[in-house]
Amino acid sequence: MKEQLHSEIVDSNTSELKLKGFKVYQIGTDCTVIPSYNRRDFYKISISTGQSLIQYADRGIETDGTTLFFGNPYIPYSWELLSPSFHGFACVFTEEFLKMNDRSESLHECPLFKIGGTPIFYLCEEQKVFITSLFKKMIEEQATDYVFKDDLVRNYINVVIHESMKMQPSENFFKHKNASSRITSLFLELLERQFPIETKDQPLKLKNPQDYAQSLAVHVNHLNRSVKEITGKPTTAHITERIISEAKALLHHTDWSIADIGYSLGFEYPSYFNNYFKRLTGSAPKSLRS
Repeated sequence: MKEQLHSEIVDSNTSELKLKGFKVYQIGTDCTVIPSYNRRDFYKISISTGQSLIQYADRGIETDGTTLFFGNPYIPYSWELLSPSFHGFACVFTEEFLKMNDRSESLHECPLFKIGGTPIFYLCEEQKVFITSLFKKMIEEQATDYVFKDDLVRNYINVVIHESMKMQPSENFFKHKNASSRITSLFLELLERQFPIETKDQPLKLKNPQDYAQSLAVHVNHLNRSVKEITGKPTTAHITERIISEAKALLHHTDWSIADIGYSLGFEYPSYFNNYFKRLTGSAPKSLRS
């Protein structure tokens, strides 16, 4: 029988995670509780053995054996268990926890977490034993009162990251073919960072190509040409599609008023949002919600 391992359920440990910046735990079909946390809040690394189907972005990836998975909080993912036996370990953490200082490289620049990659590694028995030992050490340290345990856990996470990067030759990591590819990747990544909308009183800051071009320090015409060249779609189409997608999510999963949803997405007046939504979807926000 298939089991669903939901990555979006918030348990009582969430406040603890937010306080510490990390949480390490065991996963498996024999565990009574499988902690999981709000999407887009935390990065995740997990090692698991068993057969499963990972829905990552717009792809379905079937795994069998021992795999190491790197979850980017800006890309939705879920797990469907396909075998009766499934076990392993996972660690969730914030970028602030892992970065030693403001000069540290952002996790967005790490090949394992880059948007557009496939963050799954298949492990041999030797790799499985070593990576599992690191997760066990993290769990042990998490339970201690050692004053510098955060530093130890941070070091173990970094070892897992670097050992994983060594598994795949650097030339196999995604490389931008040209400047247009690089700018497009930065734009798509910046677009994803604007979502989800967590509060209705902080409207969307970047709403049009000019806003994104200014944030990326490029001319808007250069941005538009690059995005169209690489994706085949104009910049406005990507922004519009993402806003509509978020609008649908807010209509389905929140009790916010339509006026509040429109304001959070950058529309000053409800009528502007209603007209915009109806023009692009063919139905009014109210009818979609009902």
